[in-house]
Amino acid sequence: MEARAATREAGIRFGRVPAWVLGALPLLLAALAIGGFAALGGPGLGERAGPPVEELAFERTVLEPGRIVLHVRNDGPDPVQVAQVTVNDGFAQFAMDGTEIGQLGSREIAVEYPWVEGEAYEVALLTSTGGTIAHEVPVAVETPDTDVGFLGLLALLGVYVGVIPVALGMLWLPFVGRVGENWVRVLLAITVGLLGFLALDATLEAVEIAGEGAAVLGGAALPFLGAALAYLALTGVDAHLRARAGRARDAGAAGATLALLVAVGIGLHNLGEGLAIGSAYAIGALALGAFLVVGFAIHNTTEGLAIVAPLAGGRPRLRRLVGLGLIAGAPAILGAWIGAVAFNPALAAFLIGAGAGAILQVILQLMPSLRDRAGRALTPATVAGIAGGAAIMYVTGLLVSL
Repeated sequence: MEARAATREAGIRFGRVPAWVLGALPLLLAALAIGGFAALGGPGLGERAGPPVEELAFERTVLEPGRIVLHVRNDGPDPVQVAQVTVNDGFAQFAMDGTEIGQLGSREIAVEYPWVEGEAYEVALLTSTGGTIAHEVPVAVETPDTDVGFLGLLALLGVYVGVIPVALGMLWLPFVGRVGENWVRVLLAITVGLLGFLALDATLEAVEIAGEGAAVLGGAALPFLGAALAYLALTGVDAHLRARAGRARDAGAAGATLALLVAVGIGLHNLGEGLAIGSAYAIGALALGAFLVVGFAIHNTTEGLAIVAPLAGGRPRLRRLVGLGLIAGAPAILGAWIGAVAFNPALAAFLIGAGAGAILQVILQLMPSLRDRAGRALTPATVAGIAGGAAIMYVTGLLVSL
């Protein structure tokens, strides 16, 4: 009885304290404990044995006449002091702000070296402890200046490979509106195959790019984090749009909502595609030839079909169709700008992963539309459509080589 009375009395006392104070108190105590532990240098743990762990991630390489500028980030637990730099086993002069790079810190290291266009180089950073951290430049090409003309060229490239192909693909809308119910399910199945291939391709690309960046910023977890956040965000958007459209009461609105989700998913994928184009062009690894532009156009034209397939049976306004096309294709322009001007492996991996997550959410939204009157989604016709969509993306993807 006494214990219960004490508990009630304590509860009354806590009940007078504001809720935000009760929520902030544990955080404050934890911060004080962690801060005190760090300030005292980890009392009782003793000195760490063994050599320091020195790791640097090369996030960007800029080639200027007579200089190689390296953007590096400390990817290890210990500070790194760069003592010397070699290029192809020969010592070279370099300049860097400060004497060392702390944990999570980033620096620009400007190496004075008369590089020759088209040649391959290996730049090695020698640390004060005798360690060597190497970086390879496969093909030396001068990095373009990011002026208005350069950004305009990238915007034009984004229009060629993103906006125009998607718009051409959306011209299938009259055909989609004329076919029967069974063919509509097949077209939607082709859409699922197209999107499934895009999601898989984006995931693999994002994981590969994440491996090139600083592991301390997330590494291979970044694509999946981006995918999860995009999936949840698009799910929330879908719920909001369906509520505004009256959900099942208005079939036309439901189709328009699904088309919008498809356009958003494809737009995020094209953002990642633009990142790859812009970063490759900035380092001279992308040859701007007519064949490459045609390859991207054919590859992305099929995305327009994926947008208009949910609109079968409806009569969308031209303004809505233009908006859907821009949502799906225009992010290629933004991606090209980011890739050329401020490419970062961690950011790129996160954004491309977000595209994969958005596409996955759209696929799950499309699957119920494949069901026939018996409630079966995977029939011989829809399975053939899914396989055909994936095959189309694979074959057209062979025309694109970065």
